[in-house]
Amino acid sequence: MSSPPQPDAPLSVAHATSLVAEALDSGRLERAPAERLGANLLRPGVLEVLLEAAEASKRRHKGDVVTVSRNVFIPLTNLCRNRCTYCGFAKQPDSAVAHSYSLEEVAEVVRGGVLTGCTEALMCLGDKPEIAYRSHRDWLAARGYDSTIDLLVEACKVALDGGMLPHTNAGVLCAEEMERLRPWNASMGLMLETTSQRLRGRGMAHYHAPDKDPAVRIRMHEEAGELAIPFTTGVLLGIGENVAERVDTLLTIRDLDARHHHIQETIIQPFHPKPGTRMRATAPIRDDEVVGWVALARLVLGPRMNLQAPPNLAPEMLGRLLRAGLNDWGGVSPVTIDFINPEAPWPAIDKLRALCKAGGQRLRDRGPVYPEWILHRPEFFDPQLRAALPCLATDEGYARRPHRQSREEAA
Repeated sequence: MSSPPQPDAPLSVAHATSLVAEALDSGRLERAPAERLGANLLRPGVLEVLLEAAEASKRRHKGDVVTVSRNVFIPLTNLCRNRCTYCGFAKQPDSAVAHSYSLEEVAEVVRGGVLTGCTEALMCLGDKPEIAYRSHRDWLAARGYDSTIDLLVEACKVALDGGMLPHTNAGVLCAEEMERLRPWNASMGLMLETTSQRLRGRGMAHYHAPDKDPAVRIRMHEEAGELAIPFTTGVLLGIGENVAERVDTLLTIRDLDARHHHIQETIIQPFHPKPGTRMRATAPIRDDEVVGWVALARLVLGPRMNLQAPPNLAPEMLGRLLRAGLNDWGGVSPVTIDFINPEAPWPAIDKLRALCKAGGQRLRDRGPVYPEWILHRPEFFDPQLRAALPCLATDEGYARRPHRQSREEAA
C-alpha cells in the first residue's frame, strides 16, 4: 500500500482543482489538502485555482458585499511587557515617544472620530506594562488606577459616552478582565498569530514574549467564547512559521468557533519589517503568498466566516485580494494612523469603493460588529450595548452615518 504524498510533493493543476472542489462542496478544507495546497501555492496554475474557489465560497454566503469599518485608533499605552522581535509599537518607558493616554486625550480623539462619521473606537495597547515597569505603576497610581485595565475600562466608557462603540485589543486578558470590559465594548479581539510553540524558542520571534505562548492565547479565545463576546482573531504571516503551522493556526480558529460560535472575524495579516527591530532585515513574504493564504483561509474557515485583509498592508494587491475571498477591509481611519504599522498609510475609502465596483462587488460601511451579529445575535451583547447599537446602526445592521458628512466620507 502506497503512503500518502508529502505536503510539498508537486501538485498538478488538475489535482489542485479536485481538492478545492471537494472543499467547496463540503464548506471546509481539511488539514492534509490545505497543507498540500499551501506548499504548492507558487506552482504554475495552483494559485489561480485557489482564487477561483475562494471567491466562489465567499459569494456563496456573503454575496457581493465587502465591508469596511471607519474607526479611530487609540493606542492607550505603547508600553508592553513583551519583546517580539518584529514589533515596532512597544516602547521602553525612557523612550521619547513612550506615551499613555489620559481620559481627556481619549475624549479628544473620540470627538474627532464622531465629526468624521466614525463609529468604532479601537483601543489597542501593550500587554500589562505595569508588570514590567515601576514607572508605569507609579503613573497609574497617581491617577487612581491599580492596573492598566482600570484605565482601559474608563477609556471605553469615555468612548461610549462620546458616541462611539469601543473595540478592545489589549493583548492577553483573563476572564475577569474581559467580564469587566464587556459592558463597555461592542467587541474584543486578540490575534492568535500562530499556534507554533517553536517560535517561542531561543532566537525566534516570540522568545521574549510570554504573552505569545499559544496556549495562553488559545485560553483567552476560549474564555471569550464562554463569556459570549464577539471576538476578532487572526493569523500573522511571515514571522518564521511554516506551512503546517499556518494551517494548524487556521484549524484552531475554526475549532474555537465551532465550540463557542463567537469568532466574528479572522484577519490574515502579513508581517511588515520595522526599523529598529531585530527582524528589520527580514523580507516580507511574497504578494502571491499573501493572496494565496487569504484564499486558503477562506476555504479552511468556510463561507460564513468574516475574513479580513488589512488594505494598508497590501496596497499593490487590493484587486487580487478581492478575488481571494475576503469580505472585509477592516478598520480605516480618517483621523488616526495605524500605530502598529505607521509606515503603511490607510487607502482612501473612495479607492476601496472603486476597486470593489470594478470587481463586481459593493462596499458597505459597518461598525465594530458585523450586521448579522447586530440583527440576529443579541445574546452576545451586554444590555447596555444592545441599547446603544440602534443609535449607530441602520435597520440592516450597517453603520449609521451622520447627515453632515461629505460624499467622500460616506462608504
